[in-house]
Amino acid sequence: MSAAVERLARAQETRVPCAPVRDLIGTDDLAAAYAVQQGLVQARLATGVTVVGRKIGATSEAVQRQLGVDQPDFGYLLSDMDVSDGVDGDPISMRTLLQPRVEAEVAFVLASDIDPDDEADISLEAVRAAVDVALPALEIVDSRIADWKIGFTDTVADNASSGLYVVGREGRKLDDFEPRDVTMSLTINDEERSAGTGAACLGDPLEALRWLAVQAWRFGDPLRAGHLILSGALGPFVPFAPGDRVAALISGFEPLVVEFEE
Repeated sequence: MSAAVERLARAQETRVPCAPVRDLIGTDDLAAAYAVQQGLVQARLATGVTVVGRKIGATSEAVQRQLGVDQPDFGYLLSDMDVSDGVDGDPISMRTLLQPRVEAEVAFVLASDIDPDDEADISLEAVRAAVDVALPALEIVDSRIADWKIGFTDTVADNASSGLYVVGREGRKLDDFEPRDVTMSLTINDEERSAGTGAACLGDPLEALRWLAVQAWRFGDPLRAGHLILSGALGPFVPFAPGDRVAALISGFEPLVVEFEE
């Protein structure tokens, strides 16, 4: 597993994509894949960044088809991935990115831990009650694997193909907002490039949150109050280029608009 960690870390450091790591950890050993992910995350934490939440990947059928996978996965959000200052502000730097794609989704901020005594207590009602607010989000996904030629263990090991993320400033309470009912349009330079609905995310972004809470509990690292959760794409992810203006139009929220540096 250390060889897989080293390969992925080297690709990130040099910004030169690498070969898949499934030759090192296998194609179906999820424990090994998540162990590699942990190795990468722990190395990042040693540099002074902190865990601020989690991301769920491959929640929509469209993205599963794009990646050639058939189930969701999860990764960690770290403090240096947050480029939300770019909302209607200065262009976002692409200096850390290798092969970026962008997707729009609903994010949640947790008001309380999701750490019951029994897994059976992690119900849809329980995770809804744990949410403080929902926010619009853009996730800039990325892959250290050359040409995005990934298998499931590759993307898991690669921290669920994470890159950067942007969240809006104005959240909504769930008392008057149903995440599964949202519609989404993602535009690049005012041209629609992706579209979808809340129901495309495992049937309901809150169901994606419940799935994540179960996985986190099983891994012994449950979701905590204050965590930001990116619940997964509402439609296909799409490539973009330096200088592009990207907008996520998610019903019920103000448009989320960012530009990337030339």
